Amino acid sequence: MTLAATFETTEFQPINRGYNSVFRANRLSLGLVVPLENYSTGSVPAMTRHMERIQLAEELGFSAIWLRDVPFNVPSFGDAGQMYDPFVYLGLLAGQTERIALGVASIVLPLRHPAHVAKAAASADALSGGRLILGVASGDRPEEYPALNLPFAERGARFRESFDYIRHMGEDAPAFKNTYGSPGGGMDMLPKPASGKLPLLITGGSQQDSAWIAKNGDGWMLYPRHTMVQAQIIRDWRVWVEASGRPVQPVMEPFYVDLAEDPDTPPQPIHLGMRLGSHHLRAYLKSREEIGVNHVALNLRFNQADIETTLKRLADDLLPDFSQ
Repeated sequence: MTLAATFETTEFQPINRGYNSVFRANRLSLGLVVPLENYSTGSVPAMTRHMERIQLAEELGFSAIWLRDVPFNVPSFGDAGQMYDPFVYLGLLAGQTERIALGVASIVLPLRHPAHVAKAAASADALSGGRLILGVASGDRPEEYPALNLPFAERGARFRESFDYIRHMGEDAPAFKNTYGSPGGGMDMLPKPASGKLPLLITGGSQQDSAWIAKNGDGWMLYPRHTMVQAQIIRDWRVWVEASGRPVQPVMEPFYVDLAEDPDTPPQPIHLGMRLGSHHLRAYLKSREEIGVNHVALNLRFNQADIETTLKRLADDLLPDFSQ
């Protein structure tokens, strides 16, 4: 049985500048998860030279950088992400970068009012010239919900309602009824996204069934799995997308990397990734491309080598095969 998952299309349907550059049919591009530093011994990064490193990533040709939404530093979760609020940080990045796509993987929708998400996301998209890719999720840290007086068990329903609300905010003077509120048609929310629509990528299951994800998402963020398992999941999902009457949608996944100095270093498992040399990393990425993954966001949290050196080695050794 072949694992290949090519399909008959030249491009995905365009949405905005960032989405269009990162996601190409039958191709894989490479991005990076912020912060670009090693903080393997604790949950809180130092954010050392964070802006200079992101600008270096853009200069080297990586297609996207990805922020995360971590409202609270939950000890059991063990990762504070980039610490800064993602929307505040997106505003800074919009003004300090020019070409690289600005992604969030992912905003926890049930913890925020969708009007605020829609306003902040559209602002970041407009300020960056259409470079925002917005991942959305239902949340996986139960401790955060009582802190906001919200029921963890209802996050699936709240996710759907929030998603629907954000979609409506791209319309002119929208009028609709929703659990979060019922905007009347006599007012509007500004700014609008640069292209009129925000790209919304759904993370994992987000407490939804396959049919809903296939019908609504502009792409799917999957956690890394064994290649054969991931290939079957992608094939099944494409059946659901086709059944919903929509064109094929892109797939992306994160991958933790500890890049060894010797390019022939064989893979050794680490948390949600591997320690390995660039030759084996290239082979891994090619296997993902073959099964239909369109973007991999590399996370350097456990990388032992100097970060700037690692970024340059990744760019030299891999980007020629996985460029935009």
